[in-house]
Amino acid sequence: PLKNVSPSTDIGIIDGLSGLNYSVDEYPVEAISKRFRYDAALVSTLKDMEEDILEGLKSQDLEEYLSGPFTVVVKEACDGMGDVSEKHGCGPAVPEKAVRFSFTIMNISVPNTSGSIRIFEETKTNSELCCKPLCLMLADESDHETLTAILSPLIAEREAM
Repeated sequence: PLKNVSPSTDIGIIDGLSGLNYSVDEYPVEAISKRFRYDAALVSTLKDMEEDILEGLKSQDLEEYLSGPFTVVVKEACDGMGDVSEKHGCGPAVPEKAVRFSFTIMNISVPNTSGSIRIFEETKTNSELCCKPLCLMLADESDHETLTAILSPLIAEREAM
């Protein structure tokens, strides 16, 4: 079991700088970052993968491991998304570039007497379909101060797990 993981995954979107929760409808226009809580995003992703996990257990005749324990390997990525500036309009002044911090579930395995048995492996590791965004930021990827300010709480959440 993961330590410090909330049983509630219905937490909404968090302002990356203030840490306040908002619904999509009431989100402040001037916010430069939106993110999910790390543990909630991970649990939500694993819930979405439930059928794949069950299928992997059944294909290996490992139904006795339905309640775990599981080893989950996660790959994180932080990618610049390029120019996202508004070419016309009168919205608030925001940076012209965007950065996405995301994760991918690479594989899931269960311990066995003969070692560990892999029950899921991502075949398209660089696909947009398996990449789960955790945080979207309007910032230049070379702006280390802004990235650190926004991503530090996210990394602290991961390390707390």
